[in-house]
Amino acid sequence: MPNLQDELAALREQVAALTGRIYRLEQRAGIEAAAGPQPRLEPTPMATPVEPPPPTPLLASPQTFQPLESLSAPPSHSGAFGIETERDTNELENKIGTLWLNRIGIVATLIGVSYFVKYAFDNGWIGPSGRIALGLLAGIGLVLWSERFRNRGFAAFSYSLKAVGIGTLYLSLWGSYQVFHLVPSAVAFLAMVVVTAATMTLALRQDAEILAAFAMIGGFSTPVLLSTGENHEVVLFSYVFLLDLAILAMVAMKPWRRLLTGSFIGTCTLYMGWYSEYYTREQRPTTVLFLVLFAAIFAAVPLLTPLTKSRWHVGFSMTLTLLPLVNAAALFLGLFAMYESEKTTLTWYSLALAAAYLAISSQFKRRLGSEPEVVQTVNLLHVAIAIAFITIAIPLKLNSHWITIGWLVESAALLYVAVRTRTDFLRYFAGATLTLGIARLLFFDNFNVQTLIFNARFATYIVAIAILAGIVVAGFRFASEREMPFVRIAAILLNLLALIALTLEASDYFGRQMAEWWQSHASTAYQATQQIRLEQNFSYSAIWMAYGAGLMMFGFWKRSSFARWQALVLIAFTIGKVFLYDVSALQQGYRIVSFIALGGVLMAVSYVYHRDWLKLAPKPTRNTSSRNPA
Repeated sequence: MPNLQDELAALREQVAALTGRIYRLEQRAGIEAAAGPQPRLEPTPMATPVEPPPPTPLLASPQTFQPLESLSAPPSHSGAFGIETERDTNELENKIGTLWLNRIGIVATLIGVSYFVKYAFDNGWIGPSGRIALGLLAGIGLVLWSERFRNRGFAAFSYSLKAVGIGTLYLSLWGSYQVFHLVPSAVAFLAMVVVTAATMTLALRQDAEILAAFAMIGGFSTPVLLSTGENHEVVLFSYVFLLDLAILAMVAMKPWRRLLTGSFIGTCTLYMGWYSEYYTREQRPTTVLFLVLFAAIFAAVPLLTPLTKSRWHVGFSMTLTLLPLVNAAALFLGLFAMYESEKTTLTWYSLALAAAYLAISSQFKRRLGSEPEVVQTVNLLHVAIAIAFITIAIPLKLNSHWITIGWLVESAALLYVAVRTRTDFLRYFAGATLTLGIARLLFFDNFNVQTLIFNARFATYIVAIAILAGIVVAGFRFASEREMPFVRIAAILLNLLALIALTLEASDYFGRQMAEWWQSHASTAYQATQQIRLEQNFSYSAIWMAYGAGLMMFGFWKRSSFARWQALVLIAFTIGKVFLYDVSALQQGYRIVSFIALGGVLMAVSYVYHRDWLKLAPKPTRNTSSRNPA
């Protein structure tokens, strides 16, 4: 590697040479040199002097000037992009020669050797023991031979040979048990564990993540290669647990976080494969224990190492953001599969997991503070997972409308905490939980209502309306301009829920009366139910009109144009119902009452606007011109 002083001296020589050339050009053009020491004109060893160009007029066109680089560089016949094209070509050629030819050569060699070994096997030259011994010796030899290339600087080629050698060792051990039955499964298993451990040690000593990946793949392949078709849950899961711990330890020493993703995938694959084949109810305690242990390993990843001292905190980290989510979901799905019919037990598991993730979030933030930005994201992510488990626990423990009430109360609590702690992240969860509660109330909850007003449905609506009212009141006092659209949406939802609740109460009240007539007076029930139906339709108009008038009065009182506009929309809708439906459907008496009530409300509202109590009318402007515009 060239010395820094040598490079600096070379740069000085080049600058001196360029200065001399510029000075000669100025002399030939008749320009006086600036006062000061004259540049050194002698040629230097680092720069070859060139003949000065012919005299150039001072007022030459812009096209005649050339950049300084062109004065010192020889003419090129490769075009504007010739150098780049040559460089790209060289890079491609080097890549083909060092990478692709290497891999193709390895594959070709392995194929040729495989054909030779197969030929030797078919002709009985080598027996089963010899075949296994040959495979083991070949694998060990390739690993040792690869070290020569690594010491000479060909690391990629060395790791390719190691991959072939390690794979040969695994296949030879697999053949010694599964194909030729030369050794018991325990011996082959221990031998594969030794190969995995040796590969991990080699990866740590050589700081080679690719070798750690080879060890991980081989480690998770071992149970599959040596499967006996029998149920050995404790042995299998103990091995997987120790393998996960070993990978976790490697990641603690080296920033190889991608290994955790592979380890998680391998663990889930082996667990699901065993569960689909061998799980029974009697094994549930043991299975739950291992499931929790597996999840605990991956849940502890954020606490593994101070991120500010490693590369983990730079940029987006899938290991710290996506892995906790997937791990929590996999854990709960595993528990749900085993406790599907035991909702109370699942509820306690959900609450325990929520507490655990809150504890992890607290420890994570305490150890790492608030910087860098990924720390805040991971901390809030764990809080979100805890909230999700609490949200899941509510429908598991509660029934019917109590689930809706639980979600509504949870949304209010989350919003309160978000405002007090100024945590915007929690506001999104509060909004999502509130949306879940309202959607369940409107579309999923079925109520068996037998009394007017004093029933579970109306109480649930009151809870939702009260929470929305709290959001509106606090929002109009403290919300920023960016948050005001959400506050207005909450106000509209509040009024809609109130109208729906009152309308449902009226509908059920008259519906119960019609049902009683059909049960007690079947012969005359038709005429009676028609009369009740008319009263029911009239009650809708009365409720909407009364609510619109009350909302309008509230808008006048609070001087809220937003409330008044909602009232105007509701009144307009009621006007349409009265004129388009009530005229034809209602009897004469109900028509009279409907129109008189509607007219009275409209006249009262109009009177308030005419009096201009709110000072809404524009002030008249004085006409200062006395001329007739005509």
